[in-house]
Amino acid sequence: MPKYNAMNRIFRPIFCALALLGALSAATAQSRLYVSPTGSDGNDGLKPETALQSLEGARTAVRDLKARNQLTGPLEVIFAAGTYPMTRAVVFTPEDSGTAEAPVTYRGDGQGPAVLSGGVAVTGWKKHKNGIWVTTLPPVQAGEWWFRQLYVNGRLRGRARTPNRGVLEVKATTDTTTSLRSYQVPSDSFEYAPGDLDPAWKHPENGEAIIYHYWTDTHLPVKAINGKRNVVSFGYSSGKVFRDGFEGDLARYVIENVYETLDQPGEWVLERATGKLFYMPMPGEEMETVEVIAPRTEKLISVEGDPLGGKFVEHLGFRDLTLAYSNFDLPWGDSNNDQGSATVGACVDLRGARDCSFEGCSLRNLGTFGFELFEGCTVNRFRYKTLEGLAAGGFRLRGAVAGGNPALRTGDNDISDNTIAHYGLTYPSAVGILVMHSDRNTITHNLIHHGDYTGISVGWSWGYLRSAARGNLIEKNLIHDIGYNNLLSDMGGIYTLGLSPGTTVRGNLVHAVNANRYGGWGIYADEGSTSILIEDNIVYHTKFGTFNIHYAKDLVVRNNIFALGRLQQFSRSKREPHTTAYFEGNILYWTQGRLMVDEYEWKDEPYPMHTSPYAPPRDTSTTFVSDWNLFYNPNQPKAAADISGRSWEQWNGEGKDIHSIYADPMFV
Repeated sequence: MPKYNAMNRIFRPIFCALALLGALSAATAQSRLYVSPTGSDGNDGLKPETALQSLEGARTAVRDLKARNQLTGPLEVIFAAGTYPMTRAVVFTPEDSGTAEAPVTYRGDGQGPAVLSGGVAVTGWKKHKNGIWVTTLPPVQAGEWWFRQLYVNGRLRGRARTPNRGVLEVKATTDTTTSLRSYQVPSDSFEYAPGDLDPAWKHPENGEAIIYHYWTDTHLPVKAINGKRNVVSFGYSSGKVFRDGFEGDLARYVIENVYETLDQPGEWVLERATGKLFYMPMPGEEMETVEVIAPRTEKLISVEGDPLGGKFVEHLGFRDLTLAYSNFDLPWGDSNNDQGSATVGACVDLRGARDCSFEGCSLRNLGTFGFELFEGCTVNRFRYKTLEGLAAGGFRLRGAVAGGNPALRTGDNDISDNTIAHYGLTYPSAVGILVMHSDRNTITHNLIHHGDYTGISVGWSWGYLRSAARGNLIEKNLIHDIGYNNLLSDMGGIYTLGLSPGTTVRGNLVHAVNANRYGGWGIYADEGSTSILIEDNIVYHTKFGTFNIHYAKDLVVRNNIFALGRLQQFSRSKREPHTTAYFEGNILYWTQGRLMVDEYEWKDEPYPMHTSPYAPPRDTSTTFVSDWNLFYNPNQPKAAADISGRSWEQWNGEGKDIHSIYADPMFV
């Protein structure tokens, strides 16, 4: 007995240590799950050899671990390189959350792209005629599927269209509106110029008109073409009259997806009634070997919390994954009339998400926006991503309107260090980053380029009414080649809207902003922009003003460089009985165009100002403060400077720029 007790005392610590080591080993094994295109969702996923096969299967495996209380530390779900087809969105709910101590992260293995794909390989091609190939897609014929993008060997191909290059112009409107200021007038037809459209097209109902007017790309299904009246009619109405701007110009348009216009390599047509897909290959493309992908699945990832119920999806991360080939079809009756293509869906959407992250991911070849944050999304991070080849925009943030339920607030999100490139390819009015009813977001260090509409837009309340878009930081972003196809008007590299106390636009570099009729501005303070600090930005090479105010209040515009606007440098549309902006410490450098443009010639007007409840209103006339700036045009001496029809001395005599100088800033 004593001998046994002695042995027990010797070996018990060893047995305990071995047991602890085994438990730690089990915990270590469970800290990773593996996913592979060659795996199976019937596997346990604990080793690469027993990998799972899909994102949905991996999510289910994580739920099982949590249900067995085997998730006590950080968990990584590792995806091997390859393609993971997705026929529906994978939905993550509060039960899929991690914790601060045990976050759950789905990530690529770093050995190659791990692609979550909503696309379908299109096969079964047969020679048709005139260099055209054809295949049949039964789900299209059955009315279950429609798409607006097609990718051949990973490259976007365009639908057949007329004209092949450029645009057509509406000859005349058919509505009864006469006021040039009335633009939100539904219209369901217009007159075309003889020869522009062909009433002999066999199936014009396959066609879609894309009308470019104002700041909108209107999408309408063709109903009929009347060759006697030269009128094209549509299945439903637009949201705007078929004019373009406020001076009587008419809208421009193209017609896509009509078989008779299929005459260029790289074009395609999809027929609803027959389900036939026609494609004319590019030189060197062999239809027997090319990869043709059509997008099918709209959303790939959906994060669905319940903010009203206080149930959030938390501590959930996605890293180093590629998302591709999302699909979106405008619902019947939706002409894409909303500013910023605000009704187009997103590849990834979140609601009731808190402290979640998407980092190092790549979103490419999307038929949608990249990300959309709905109500109740706070403290989420979107960083180090590439979003490229987007039918719409990169990010859209919604949330509760001002005065709405605080539980539905969306804010304090971080969108930083991302690249958003070649966006708005199908819906040109889409925005790179669109912040609607959302506050205190950080939008920094992003590269945004080659979009047909605004790079960053902040605010979603027109005029001086209460707004939820407050305290947003737009800092150190590089934005260029905006409006580069000259399709739309009324845009800015950075655009603000409505009351925005605490919002700061700082240290951004904006250049190469174009537009069609009007409004290719660098920084654009639109209707009611109020209490915004705009400082330390560099803006140059814009078609219109490097800085523009529609109407605004109490903007602080200081220490910026505004240079080389083509038609104008600085502009304002409305004069109101308050101070629009404090314009101080800026450099304005120009070589062409007008210096300052204003409907009211930048003249002040008398108005009473209430400074205190203890004092009567004070008469004043200041609607714009400008001083301590530097102006220079190397081709124009100070004496020749034209400030909205006034000389420098006359401008000073009105109390403007008394301490400012006209001198060479010595740019290198």
